[in-house]
Amino acid sequence: MMALDMKVNGRDVHLQLDPRTTLLDALREHLHLTGTKKGCDHGQCGACTVIVEGRRINSCLTLAVMHEGETVTTIEGLGTPERLHPMQRAFIVHDGYQCGYCTPGQICSAVAVLEEIEAGVPSHVTQDLDHVGWSDAEARERMSGNICRCAAYPNIIAAMRDVAGEDKA
Repeated sequence: MMALDMKVNGRDVHLQLDPRTTLLDALREHLHLTGTKKGCDHGQCGACTVIVEGRRINSCLTLAVMHEGETVTTIEGLGTPERLHPMQRAFIVHDGYQCGYCTPGQICSAVAVLEEIEAGVPSHVTQDLDHVGWSDAEARERMSGNICRCAAYPNIIAAMRDVAGEDKA
């Protein structure tokens, strides 16, 4: 067992974990934060996406002990039912979910994607590397690691467009 200290959703947590425990399992099984979903458990679906140190990652592909001292944000840390994060609200308004299983990972990714664009981080489809801006193509490329079996993709892009202030409805 190894000691692990990190900040999760704004609070300091102290765990004793088997060093082989994934971040996903630490969140779900040890901290009881079950909003983050276990989908494929191979990093292919994005259901387990969380934000670590401002970057989105597949929590099933990383060991918890690799994040000693880091800040982790899960869907539970973005907002509450009484005070939703703007992306959570936009997903509701634009019906960016259907069955809802992938929604926590989609929302965490969408929040981080908008931060990437704002920071000027280019993607594979960025046309002008000196000016990284919003486009549906940028959003689709950046969200391509998050799979929605219900095919709510147009609604997810609409929600992101809304939060980005690019709503062309």
